[in-house]
Amino acid sequence: MGSTLSGGSGGADEGAGRSGGPAAGDSSATMTVRGAAFLGVGSMVGAGIFALLGEAGAVAGSAVWVSFLVAGIVATLQGYAVAKLGARYPSSGGIVTFLLQAYGRGHTTAIASWLLYFAAVIVTAMVAVSFGSYGAALLFDDSALWSRILTGAVVVVVAAVNVVGATLLDRVQTTIVVLLLAVFAVFVVVTLTEIDPSLLARSTYPPVVDIISSVALTFFAYLGFTVVSFTGGDLPNPNRTLPRAMYLALGITMALYILISVGVFGTLTVDEVIANGETALAVAAQPALGDAGFAIMAFAALLATSSSANANLYAATGSTAKLAESGSFPPVFGKHVRIGGTGGLVITAALILLLALFVDLTAIASLGSAVALAIFLVTSIGAFRLRKEIRARTSILVTGIVLTAVVLAVFAVQTLLTAPETFAGMIAILALAIGLELAWDRRRRRTVP
Repeated sequence: MGSTLSGGSGGADEGAGRSGGPAAGDSSATMTVRGAAFLGVGSMVGAGIFALLGEAGAVAGSAVWVSFLVAGIVATLQGYAVAKLGARYPSSGGIVTFLLQAYGRGHTTAIASWLLYFAAVIVTAMVAVSFGSYGAALLFDDSALWSRILTGAVVVVVAAVNVVGATLLDRVQTTIVVLLLAVFAVFVVVTLTEIDPSLLARSTYPPVVDIISSVALTFFAYLGFTVVSFTGGDLPNPNRTLPRAMYLALGITMALYILISVGVFGTLTVDEVIANGETALAVAAQPALGDAGFAIMAFAALLATSSSANANLYAATGSTAKLAESGSFPPVFGKHVRIGGTGGLVITAALILLLALFVDLTAIASLGSAVALAIFLVTSIGAFRLRKEIRARTSILVTGIVLTAVVLAVFAVQTLLTAPETFAGMIAILALAIGLELAWDRRRRRTVP
């Protein structure tokens, strides 16, 4: 299974990846449009909605649904670029393959690869924190200690699963998404029938600049859309079917997020949503469904977040091994270790544990979203450079580039003014990526004639 932000590597001449992908009617096609779309839905929902409502509410107040709408539009514009690239260069390489096509094997691709890796680690760390919060609320009455224990446990467990080599099959993912959508359908119906319109009144919204700034945070919930591009090598006629799967996944997820946020903020006050943080969905279900509603939503969260964490770690491990094989990452990431798996698996799991246990949740989300927006901006610019080859509309690409740049700029300015430590973290991550690339490039030049 692909990761929300991972990608393999290879030569810039990889091009079509798996022999250009299956042709229309080819019996070798192993993925359906529905399966590819549900792969994206499962990845997005698992990484986002359970973890973000409280954090987004602290910035956008009761206008969180507007923030999710704008973030969904940005994601759709980015999805257009990624779908066009994936249709033209269908492979399991993901975004790194697209960067290689657009920029070659220079520093831009290498630095972006490091940033992609960092973003994948941040995303998985936040998912693990969300798992711990829901597990503690469901099983241990919101114990802070048990929340941290479960957060660490889920990382260790999914790392062990990846050592064994288990893979989530398309059929299993579809089943999980169908179950989640069924649970959410019940949640949306019961909360929308109980909403208090005054809680969603325009007078309760914060300034527009705050809503725009919050888009960088709610965009985090859409990061999984990129996983659809990894299916290009397995879809029949990917030039036509991959964009369909991409837009279907984004359409389902956007509608789901908007309805859920309206239901939650129309049932609970902003302060209540912020106070309950990661468990806000379960608390919002209690008035109509009682304790059973809380248990059902908490169980759904455990299912979604553990699945997402496993998928993210699996893909991050595979992509680092490919990047190590290509020379973009140090060889240690691709070497097998005594305990099983690769060095990339051990290093990634250790970094996820450190972030999940010792970094503030808000900082994790903010940094992950900012890095992802920057990567997608670079990817969209790459799509613009290849627009003739991928047959993309210039107007759509330019709109996506401009809108993403505006959101990223507003978020950066607001973060600098209101949370300078998070802004410093963003700069530090960029500096770290540049430093690692320059250091590794210097080392590589010494050892390779």
